Amino acid sequence: MSGAHDFDVIIIGGGLVGAALALALQDSGLRLALVESGPATMLPDDGSWDSRIYAISPGNARFLDSLGAWSDLDQSRVMPIEEMRIWGDEGAELDFSAYEGGAANLGYIVESRLMQAGLWTRLQATDAVTLLVGTRCAALNLEDGQATLHLTDGRVLSAGLVVGADGANSWTRTQAGLGVETSDYRQHGVVANFATSRAHGGIARQWFREDGILAWLPLPGQRMSMVWSTAPQHARQLLDLSPDQLCAAVAAAGQETLGELQLLTPPAAFPLRLQNAEVMVRPRLALVGDAAHLVHPLAGQGVNLGFHDAECLARVLSGRGLQTDVGDYGLLRSYERARQMDIRAMQLLTDQLHALFGSRLPLLGALRNWGMKFTNRQKWLKRRLMAHAMT
Repeated sequence: MSGAHDFDVIIIGGGLVGAALALALQDSGLRLALVESGPATMLPDDGSWDSRIYAISPGNARFLDSLGAWSDLDQSRVMPIEEMRIWGDEGAELDFSAYEGGAANLGYIVESRLMQAGLWTRLQATDAVTLLVGTRCAALNLEDGQATLHLTDGRVLSAGLVVGADGANSWTRTQAGLGVETSDYRQHGVVANFATSRAHGGIARQWFREDGILAWLPLPGQRMSMVWSTAPQHARQLLDLSPDQLCAAVAAAGQETLGELQLLTPPAAFPLRLQNAEVMVRPRLALVGDAAHLVHPLAGQGVNLGFHDAECLARVLSGRGLQTDVGDYGLLRSYERARQMDIRAMQLLTDQLHALFGSRLPLLGALRNWGMKFTNRQKWLKRRLMAHAMT
């Protein structure tokens, strides 16, 4: 049921999850607006590579394809993952292969800005979404009958529902008075891209080391993207290295698996934390993506959880009865309940893995490496783990 609002749904934040949600709702008949403070994302024409990359599950690739935002991507910049190899700190090894799981691939490595540009190309081509770009939000009021959004340019918009898709430091969440539960991992994620002298074979590699968790993710051609989750002091040391020194340090940490490395993008670092909003919904408000939850990047599932949020919320809103208000608390709670198990399970898995491999206790060291060896021998268990990660 639509009231006398300017819009039925206003989405605040035009990043990957917010843009995907807007597109997922474009055929719902709802009056939609998307507010994004930055400019629309455009791809640079210099052939450079984005150091912020994501591992996209096959299930979410299908979701993006249903929005028209996957098949249009430059596939020469999309890398299918054919295999994943994980090493423990005492020589244990765990392998996952697409062939073993009966799948074409385990997922895809994609640059953030490539997906962002693909989603925004679709957004700009549809009349179903009003795009408010380059404007900031000033205040948000959630009332019984409507949500009212004040913009810094003086405009005042009303809607039946406001969706916060504005990231881990969500303005929307703060305006709604929602607190967050945060656990600091006391780590930074150091990211950079490299050219490699040896072919990676479409294999994602991960090492659990004494100085953190090192991941090498395959990019098209002889290139790879690194994510090194490590203590802040070590992160600063890595950032202070010269390009040649950094290449040597990263190559050595990965046992020279891909030969000599050449730096393609300057390294950057960001703090890692586990975070949950106290609730994902209130009357006339819903949170999606990082605004609602953060996980450790060791499983590469952060943006996948966000896309699942967008798909689920779009399904709930599109499937509501015609007499049901889009901001109805009961309706929004059904979205929250549907997402809680998936989010909690992934957070529990990544949090416990981080704790297990971060401990220096000898007994836990033996346990974690035994667990990896045991899992590697159980094909049925590996297939179940792969099936869950590929949704």
